[in-house]
Amino acid sequence: MPVDLHEATSRQRAGMVDRLTADGVLTDALLRDALLRLSREVLLPHAYVRVSGPGADPIDWRLLDGSHPEDRLEWLDLIHSDESILLQRDGEPLDALGRGPVTGGHMTSMSTYAPATIEALQAMELGPGQRYLELGPGPGVSLALAATVTGPGLATGVERDAHMAAFAQRNLDRLGAGVTVIEGDALDGHQARAPYDRIHSGIGVPCVPASWVEQLAPGGRLLTTLVTRTPSWPGQLLVTRTPAGTIETVLTGRPRGYRPLLGYQWLNALDHRARIKADPGTARPTRLAPPPDDAYGFWLAAAYLAPGLVRDFQADTMTIAAPDEDSWAVAGPGEDTVRVHGPRDVWAELEDVHARWVPAGRPDSYRVTVPEDGGPQHVASGTGRHALRWVLPPLAPVPHQPAAPCPAEQHTEKML
Repeated sequence: MPVDLHEATSRQRAGMVDRLTADGVLTDALLRDALLRLSREVLLPHAYVRVSGPGADPIDWRLLDGSHPEDRLEWLDLIHSDESILLQRDGEPLDALGRGPVTGGHMTSMSTYAPATIEALQAMELGPGQRYLELGPGPGVSLALAATVTGPGLATGVERDAHMAAFAQRNLDRLGAGVTVIEGDALDGHQARAPYDRIHSGIGVPCVPASWVEQLAPGGRLLTTLVTRTPSWPGQLLVTRTPAGTIETVLTGRPRGYRPLLGYQWLNALDHRARIKADPGTARPTRLAPPPDDAYGFWLAAAYLAPGLVRDFQADTMTIAAPDEDSWAVAGPGEDTVRVHGPRDVWAELEDVHARWVPAGRPDSYRVTVPEDGGPQHVASGTGRHALRWVLPPLAPVPHQPAAPCPAEQHTEKML
């Protein structure tokens, strides 16, 4: 029996909104209305589904085409689910993709899953009449939602990938969203329409680009993911410019964040997984039981104060590696033992960070000094002698070449 697309999408959209509301994710009335009005199917007309299991190389995919009757129900379920929507492999053109199986390639663009999009936009405190800038908008879902709240002609996106920029602009125009998508480097922002009341970055950065701060209007808010060399322990940066013009920045540990800017090299534990399983290391006593996963402030501090570590979230027990030093730590058996391997005692470093984090007050968030002249950005948990402190690394030049493939099995639970 043919699927009534209008009826099916309306039902799916309402179900998604009800689910987000029931889960306590969606609380803003303006965003709720925007979600009910936004035709996601126009912005996400296709989606890749991974067929291969973990570790497969090359990866097998299947492309769902929303216009094809045999794909339609599965596609509608997916684009209204709480999953990220995979849209582009290896920077490919998006105007003539063929449905069905395809092998190889790595995802270079996706739409963030709905709960994370809503959380980010609610943190921005959107309202009518605000000038809005989206950096790295991809297919434009969050950009369209923001534009629905702020009003037509006020929302701008800056997208580095030419194919994705054209794809997003074409689909946003079909919706009559009143949005402009600029092909350009998101790290530069977009000076021509500055200043902005709200700036949201869909890409993770190691520090805040000076251009973003410069383009933030008094009373404005800027939200971005702060990436470290590990996908395991990201942070969220909220930058506000007070009505008087001063900059205030708060860094908070988060369970997940956006993927990093082009060319940023993550560490990963995938190459060590088999070796760790075969030889988890020598058992020794520990004074540190495995910290809980939701101790985000601790794990964020560990990313800087014990640099070069990465967690394998698919391991049976807590496993943290230092890939560059061929070292790792595996928690257990029992809460008072840990197994360690290699020249670097990974667990001892985590014990030391924890011993500093506790007297610092077990901070969940940190203050960041962001000089407007582009100087070093300093992080501190407070002002006392026990405060944790570090300096964010500077931005490196972005290469003009396709991004290196991300280690999908390593980051899927932590990155968007």
